[in-house]
Amino acid sequence: MAELSRCTIIPTLRYRDANAAIEFLCNAFGFDRHLVVPGPDNTVAHAQLRFGNGMIMLGSASNEGDYGNYVRPPQPPDRINTQGLYIVVTDADAHCAQAKAGGAEILRPPADQDYGGRDYTCRDLEGHIWSFGTYDPWM
Repeated sequence: MAELSRCTIIPTLRYRDANAAIEFLCNAFGFDRHLVVPGPDNTVAHAQLRFGNGMIMLGSASNEGDYGNYVRPPQPPDRINTQGLYIVVTDADAHCAQAKAGGAEILRPPADQDYGGRDYTCRDLEGHIWSFGTYDPWM
């Protein structure tokens, strides 16, 4: 059985400009750099960003290898996603204000949910969909 003090599911993302994405995710969403491995030509070979006891991994979309054949950033013009990420925060309204000030596109403003908690949904600088809310399914 997995330890509850450590995150055992870690989403992975690709960005066209991973360096800009790291700055955005840290400034707008409050992630912390855990590890950033530079790649050739100002790319990111691999990065790990923390939020509480959670983590995401990301890299440049231009990285070579099999994984890059299957995972790409959302493509313009519609930027459709096949998944979204949900992050537990203590104050959805304050987090939304920080995200908006950092350049996130707010798709659904903070609202109370019937199942409990308050959350909002936004799009990051390259189109990935994120939801942040106070509902904690572990509690």
